[in-house]
Amino acid sequence: MLVLSIDSSSNAATCAIVDETSVLAEIALTNKKEHSVLLMDLIDGLLKQCNLTIKDIDGFATSKGPGSFTGLRIGMATIKGLSFGSNKPCVSISTLQGLAFNVSHFNGLICPIIDALRNNVYCGIFKFTNGNLVSLTEEACLSLEEVINKVNELNEDVIFLGDGTLKHKNVLSEKVPKANFAVNNLNYTRASSIGSLGLELLQAGVHDDLNISAPVYLRKSQAEREYDKRMGLD
Repeated sequence: MLVLSIDSSSNAATCAIVDETSVLAEIALTNKKEHSVLLMDLIDGLLKQCNLTIKDIDGFATSKGPGSFTGLRIGMATIKGLSFGSNKPCVSISTLQGLAFNVSHFNGLICPIIDALRNNVYCGIFKFTNGNLVSLTEEACLSLEEVINKVNELNEDVIFLGDGTLKHKNVLSEKVPKANFAVNNLNYTRASSIGSLGLELLQAGVHDDLNISAPVYLRKSQAEREYDKRMGLD
């Protein structure tokens, strides 16, 4: 089964083609945030390099959030369009799960954190058990202190990764005794990780309903929060 996957939840625009045994190709641009301009060109170039067309792809996968509100909308709209146009299934994957999959080699807790500003992060805690990625907590937008407390309560070796790690590494190093940190190239969600997780679901017959599938933000946008504050709803 060939799966074309993308991630546009952060500064990185990345796409990949994976099958059951390998990553056929993957490309990532991390220095620009022009996903609406870049994504289709990246996909087209990737297909051409693999001597494939959209007709050869059996399914699609994309990250659904959390992350950049605009980036997530662009990525989901792109994959929905490809899925609808080719009549092939698509599935959306948690950005945090995609990040956790980057460090499948780690034998301990995996804590991806994505910067949510104002000392808050999007976070989940995962662990690989018998080769499967298992979620130990609900994904949520938490204060950094709440994340530290949750990890320390579990009292295991933990690896942090994601752009929130880069921002808060000094504090995490100081307050989490069993902290480890992923190397820099694993701190963004890789399309190949999204594709590998998506392939498992698609093979199991799981796919999104294009009519209702939507990004998962885990919190309201700044405009929504300001509106709620003005209206006395917060």
